[in-house]
Amino acid sequence: MQEGSGRFGGDMDRNEVEMDLNKFMSMIQEIGELKEKIRDLEDETNVNPWQKVIHLARAIDAWRIFPRIFVVVYIYLMYESVIWFMNLPDPNLEQSALVSVVVGAMGVVFGVYSGKSGQSKGFKGEDK
Repeated sequence: MQEGSGRFGGDMDRNEVEMDLNKFMSMIQEIGELKEKIRDLEDETNVNPWQKVIHLARAIDAWRIFPRIFVVVYIYLMYESVIWFMNLPDPNLEQSALVSVVVGAMGVVFGVYSGKSGQSKGFKGEDK
């Protein structure tokens, strides 16, 4: 019995297991400790004080507030620069290049916003 003190043995055909008593008692104690940890985690008095902030951060992330604000601000910037350019009496090459870059970058901004990344697919529900 001493040579297999830390091992399991038994007859698998009859659903029997032989185990050292010390090993069995340590397993029972470990199970009790795990159950106690679960009770501590489920205890209502141990609520994370930052949980509301975490929910707010997840909502801001899910609603994509900052990317939408960025796109709206960029649309306003593009609109103002195009109106400014059209009101110029005699635009030169540098001014037309500036407006071309601002308008051309709008395509990039919208492409990044709508994107083909895994995050945007997950948001739209396409990865299910």
